[in-house]
Amino acid sequence: MNSSAIAEWFGDRFEDWSTVVIVFLVILAVLVVNLVIRKVLDAFLRRSRPGDTTWRDAFLDALGPPLRAMVWIIGLTVAVRVLTYEEEASLLGQLFPPTRDLGVIAVITWFLIRSVHRVERGLYARAQAQGRELDVTASDAISKLVRASIVITAALVAMQTLGFSISGILAFGGIGGIAIGFAAQGLVANLFGGLTIYASRPFNVGEWIIMPGTEVMGEVQEIGWRATKVMGFDRRPFYVPNAMFNTAVLINHSRMTARRIEEHVQVRVRDIDKVHAIVADGKKMLAEHPGIQHDFFVFNFDTCGEFSLKLLVYAFTVGTDYNEYMDTKEDILLRIADIVRRHGGELAVPTSTVHVPDGLEFRPRPSPGRPDAFAQGLIPDPQAG
Repeated sequence: MNSSAIAEWFGDRFEDWSTVVIVFLVILAVLVVNLVIRKVLDAFLRRSRPGDTTWRDAFLDALGPPLRAMVWIIGLTVAVRVLTYEEEASLLGQLFPPTRDLGVIAVITWFLIRSVHRVERGLYARAQAQGRELDVTASDAISKLVRASIVITAALVAMQTLGFSISGILAFGGIGGIAIGFAAQGLVANLFGGLTIYASRPFNVGEWIIMPGTEVMGEVQEIGWRATKVMGFDRRPFYVPNAMFNTAVLINHSRMTARRIEEHVQVRVRDIDKVHAIVADGKKMLAEHPGIQHDFFVFNFDTCGEFSLKLLVYAFTVGTDYNEYMDTKEDILLRIADIVRRHGGELAVPTSTVHVPDGLEFRPRPSPGRPDAFAQGLIPDPQAG
């Protein structure tokens, strides 16, 4: 082996080892940069004061993993360029650029979606710290629309990067959208039903609703794109398709301004002469009661029942809490019962009256083995003498 061959052999080996060393140094640099990024972002987050920098903290918190992934993409780009420096037409050199571009798009999309989520969570935390209520329904709708816009935009950019024609895709989407709409009418109806809920806002998350004619009643826990989750009073969840809210009658209990008391107090028919005084004292009591609204209430003799006189109590409570409503209703009914007793009346119970014709007498039949009580003189005989 001559000297030139030996030099050529060592030169090839040196070039191979230099490539390995450069790739190793690139990977090491990526690891170091990622460590520095982690430390710097953590330091910024620790030094920030809660509530004052919600947006900045949200972006810094969302930036960490995507930024480290971007550093890896840059490092891999350098490493691939070193490995394919003299082999531009290699398979790795041809496949890596579009893959790298898709990776960059995915990382940016990941960062934006994380930012939206962190901002939403930060606004919730700041509102709770300040003692304010945040509109959960509106914020949820806005965040979903923003995330959907980010994903759709990223998909279109990715297709453009891969060489697809965006105008052709949009034209095909216009034609295909009609066919898809006919094939998925229920899905489209539910989607627009969800948008209608966000726009008209007949209810918000956390409110109690009832749909008459169905078993759906309970607390709204989540408004999705297809269905709304309602937790029933018996803790059974209902998943109601959003399209139902476009046509169904809905009662929102959480938005009521008062609860209604409507009861009949029944007194005996023989107490008809006491009704006027009972009604007068009852109205005075209702006018002074702190638990009902005084702008409108009714306490009057309503109708004659089969065995009683019915007095109608009709009023609205001041608050809407159910426990307070029941306490107020109980107190009013007990006070009215006390008024009835103070006037010498009584609450009526179902009774029956039997009319016996004159001259008809009831005479018990003697039991076998026992003598007649009239014959023994134990009971006076009304016909005797």
